Amino acid sequence: MSQPRKPNPARRSERSRQAVLDAARDLVSELGYAKVSIEAIAARAGVGKQTIYRWWPSKGAVIFDSFLALSESEEGMSLPDTGDLEADLKIVMRATVAEFADPAFEAPIRALNTEIIGDPALAAQYREKLAGPVDEAKKERLRSAQRAGQLAADADLDLVLEVLYAPLYQRWVHRSGPLTPQYADALVEITLRAFAP
Repeated sequence: MSQPRKPNPARRSERSRQAVLDAARDLVSELGYAKVSIEAIAARAGVGKQTIYRWWPSKGAVIFDSFLALSESEEGMSLPDTGDLEADLKIVMRATVAEFADPAFEAPIRALNTEIIGDPALAAQYREKLAGPVDEAKKERLRSAQRAGQLAADADLDLVLEVLYAPLYQRWVHRSGPLTPQYADALVEITLRAFAP
């Protein structure tokens, strides 16, 4: 007769961690950041409050990790490189605009941005774990375009990204206009004209 297998604590911990991340994301979407509490996340996830505090120091940190987890399953961060910079950037910008316009992502992303503004530690974590690697992937695609003669060889790549993304972010923050594929395309076209070789 075989021995019953003992539960694997590591698997149970990972299940609990994933339940917390899912609950945090769902609750922010449903209630908005201000109304979400660690207690509510724990109740939705089916874990104790102390379990959450063992892994995260604050509500903002839980919510940040819940969004970071969405991209963890994706293999290596890179932008498309078909050899046509304009076409590749339009694909990326259209996807970005669609995400920012999607109500399922918009509320939690807005809440996360609000929290980052008021929490320097969370802002540093955001830069290190998400914004920095994403920007580096974008710059690698721009370097490829510079080598191909599609972008000015002396272009400041940080400035290129700011010119490309800042208007989108401004429009989104102030809700000052629609986020459409046509708007995404216009941002790409204006940026490439500004930094043409």
